[in-house]
Amino acid sequence: MPEKEKSMHKSCQVLTFKLEEEIYGVDIMSVREVLDYTSVTKVPQTPEYMVGVINLRGNVVPVIDLKQKFGMKKTAKTVNTCIIIVEVDIDEESTVLGALADSVQEVVEFDGASIEEAPKIGTQLKTAFIDGMAKKEDGFVILLNVNSVFSTNELVNIATTTEMLQAKTPAHDPVEASV
Repeated sequence: MPEKEKSMHKSCQVLTFKLEEEIYGVDIMSVREVLDYTSVTKVPQTPEYMVGVINLRGNVVPVIDLKQKFGMKKTAKTVNTCIIIVEVDIDEESTVLGALADSVQEVVEFDGASIEEAPKIGTQLKTAFIDGMAKKEDGFVILLNVNSVFSTNELVNIATTTEMLQAKTPAHDPVEASV
């Protein structure tokens, strides 16, 4: 009997986190750090999923609510809410973004054999955002491609807003954060 064809995924280490009751993961190589939720300054005339910006060691960093981006309800601030700082590529240039998560779980290593292609139906988000579905115990971890979560236009708009805010913020005067 011919063996079922499987797409080959490389082994990878991912940071896992929760959005509602689902567990998602991003490649650890795109994660810079994880921060406790802090006050975020809202920026006018930005998409609803852009929560605002934070001051990260003198740099203006946009913060995105992944749940809203994926059509879920707004992330509620709890003791476990955190901001995952990731690097995304925009036109071959690296940009730093913060992504809100309900909670961070752990760093997990998946071998290629435990990762399957994303299903074509039945998920809350478009499968273009998904690198694969990793089997973990009796469930799955949805592996996100951080470079595909946002369209190029969305990322360029966010980067432009961030650059404008950075230019207006004196180096010695950190951005004041407020809810």
